[in-house]
Amino acid sequence: MEDTNKNSRRKFLDKGLKLGLATAIGGMAISKISKLNAKSNTNTGEFVELMTTDGTLIQVDSSEIVEVVNTHDNEKKYNVREGIPNRKFVMVVDLAKCKNALKCQQACNKGHYITGDNAWLKVYKMQESADTAPYWMPTQCQHCDEPACVTVCPVDATFKRKDGIVLIDNERCIGCRFCMAACPYSTRVFNWQEPEQPEVAHNTEYTPDYCGSPSVKGTVDKCDFCPHQIVKNELPFCVTACPNGVFYFGDKYEDTVTNGEETLRFSKLLKDKSGYRLMEGLGTEPSVYYLPPVDRLVNFEDGLEEFTEFESVQKTEES
Repeated sequence: MEDTNKNSRRKFLDKGLKLGLATAIGGMAISKISKLNAKSNTNTGEFVELMTTDGTLIQVDSSEIVEVVNTHDNEKKYNVREGIPNRKFVMVVDLAKCKNALKCQQACNKGHYITGDNAWLKVYKMQESADTAPYWMPTQCQHCDEPACVTVCPVDATFKRKDGIVLIDNERCIGCRFCMAACPYSTRVFNWQEPEQPEVAHNTEYTPDYCGSPSVKGTVDKCDFCPHQIVKNELPFCVTACPNGVFYFGDKYEDTVTNGEETLRFSKLLKDKSGYRLMEGLGTEPSVYYLPPVDRLVNFEDGLEEFTEFESVQKTEES
């Protein structure tokens, strides 16, 4: 049954379909396709209009699709899975401490077997205007409580767990990239080529909730909050690797976060240092919070060398 499901999904890929059913029809938004037809091999003669990867509308026999679900039930809408019971994971990023050392990115890449330009965590040089001071800003998946990426996925490959972590099942992902278009934070990456990964990356049995697994060509990747570390009572790779204590990780229900060296009250930290979230007005309810870059512990210029070196490495890889 499982093999048949996979073959059915890949049949969509072979046709270059993006499963463009996540659109408004008659004013009613269809939120997801619940499953693909794993049984029927017979054409019905009834056709559904879908969109190919180049934007062309074509017709496909309706036997390819069993059921379309439209629901306002939050748990079904966001495809919630259990995760770790009674936990709500959050991250706090202190911009005053970041000097672009890039140890966070290197540790994340190593821990998830990421290569090339597909880093899940990126550090950007930010400056609001020519008259304001620049600063470094790490960005990764925001693990939203109302994730747009989940609602547009036509095959439930992207899902949200009850502990707040948003993950991707790359065995279900068909590469339509709807999630990338829907994410307002632009934190997802697509594997255009076969990832060059060590043999050890393929020795772990794959489960969607585990992650830390090798990337797959034709699928989407993103930060996963390192659930394979959390289940061992360890912090995400970026948190432990940062030499400046930029990242704090913890449980909102326990109201505590830690960077490995100090443990703080989550609510007090946000209140005392004016914590905020990106694009609050969108209603995505991110689980990643930022502390503004005031009273900096490091000079911005300290990170310029790493920034220039990183750009040089990127250009070398591209060439």
